[in-house]
Amino acid sequence: MPDPSKHLEVYLVGGAVRDRLLGLQVKDRDWVVVGATPDKMIEKGFKPVGKEFPVFLHPNSKEEYALARVERKTRPGYTGFEFDASSIITLEQDLARRDLTINAMAETPDGQLIDYFGGKDDLHNGILRHVSDAFAEDPVRILRVARFTARYGFAVAHETRSLMHNMVTNGEVDALVPERVWNELRLALGEPRPSLFIHTLRDCGALERIFPELDCLFGVPQPRQYHPEIDCGVHIMLVVDQAAKLTDDPQVRFAALVHDLGKCVTPESDWPSHPHHERRGIKLVRDLCARLRVPNQYRDLAVAVCEHHLLVHRIERLKPSTVIKLLNALRAYQHPDRLHQFILACEADMRGRSGYEDRAYPQADILRRYHEATKSVDTGIIAEHRQGQDIGEEIHRQRCEVIAKLRKQLDPSD
Repeated sequence: MPDPSKHLEVYLVGGAVRDRLLGLQVKDRDWVVVGATPDKMIEKGFKPVGKEFPVFLHPNSKEEYALARVERKTRPGYTGFEFDASSIITLEQDLARRDLTINAMAETPDGQLIDYFGGKDDLHNGILRHVSDAFAEDPVRILRVARFTARYGFAVAHETRSLMHNMVTNGEVDALVPERVWNELRLALGEPRPSLFIHTLRDCGALERIFPELDCLFGVPQPRQYHPEIDCGVHIMLVVDQAAKLTDDPQVRFAALVHDLGKCVTPESDWPSHPHHERRGIKLVRDLCARLRVPNQYRDLAVAVCEHHLLVHRIERLKPSTVIKLLNALRAYQHPDRLHQFILACEADMRGRSGYEDRAYPQADILRRYHEATKSVDTGIIAEHRQGQDIGEEIHRQRCEVIAKLRKQLDPSD
């Protein structure tokens, strides 16, 4: 089948160009078409899919082809734009509206690089720099810059950092809607160093406006038994990066990020005697998830980690009945995968301390062995011979016996 784009003026743009220059695998390719109209695209067999501006799917490759366009700010927020995608818009005009220089490069179909704004040099030097002052018209770009720091570890240019700070001061960031904030956070959690996303937002003042529960942790001292040389905010950053090393699972990484929110509202004097911050943290986690409309599976794991992670750290000293109560609270017998996620988040928390980054975490294996061993209790037979409340009590008793016997095998002196 002939290629309908062959006789159009088309350019590969954005992330595909950037990632190819970085030597990374190009996953998605986006194209810009210059000098065409919607009618011409449809005539050549492209399928229109854009709602706000003309975007089309190639009939063969299904890749996106967008008409070159410019935009004009008409009202506050990221949706307050009018678009002009007429056939007179040039490639340079289209690229000038993009967020960062590293995303404002293009290639001809034969591979010739077009770089009007110095994106290749910024890519080489590890700099995230805005293309124009139009950057300030879209607050989502603050989140995108922060996400790119988490992906590449690049520095934010001084002038871009100043512009982002001004956007926060001017209240533009307050126009962000929950769905966009959550989507950018979710994507940032999938990057190699999610902590840089948080640090970048804090650096420009946006963290206090978007994630006040996290912002208030910085400067709060750790309890004396938990490495007081780093504050709670630094600890959280270490934990979320440790989670990123342990697993690609974004639910685990989110739980690691929010597991200690209660520490910002709990006096330090309360910590050694009773962990009030877990209970207070549960409410903060639930409130944050409700505000950002976080999916339930993320919320449920985060709440469980917030509430129970300290128990796992001292699993060897827990009574068998406490272990069973923990496994029941985690619904480990119904959802063993959730237990695995929970343990990973607990391990990330333990490793998120100076000098602990590469330490073994035997508590993980112990809890897994307890869970596996207590699965041998035949709940069906118990249900056949017991009634009502007696069923649950007998299941609990037998599972406690299994743990007690296993402990004797592991440590006869216990």
